[in-house]
Amino acid sequence: MRPLTFLLAILMGSTTALAIGLLLTWVVILFLPENEAQFAPEHGPLLRAVAVFTLFSAVTAVSFYGEFVIRPRTWRVMAHIATLAMFAVAIWMYWPK
Repeated sequence: MRPLTFLLAILMGSTTALAIGLLLTWVVILFLPENEAQFAPEHGPLLRAVAVFTLFSAVTAVSFYGEFVIRPRTWRVMAHIATLAMFAVAIWMYWPK
């Protein structure tokens, strides 16, 4: 396995786990109606995080798949650039201000 493929596998697994964990957190919060007022301010940021990391996971999966294609494809470079862009978006959104 090439080093870039290995790094993409780590990144894909991490973002997928994070997206699933955030989604399941949102589902648990939905089933706590007695604490609705306590969790109401968290719905917006939580759904935004679910969307960002789900998109990040999908882009990274496409980039990971592109590494296994035998013939060079032009879209593979674009997928790697999109992965870097999503990584930059995640850092920009969650870096402490």
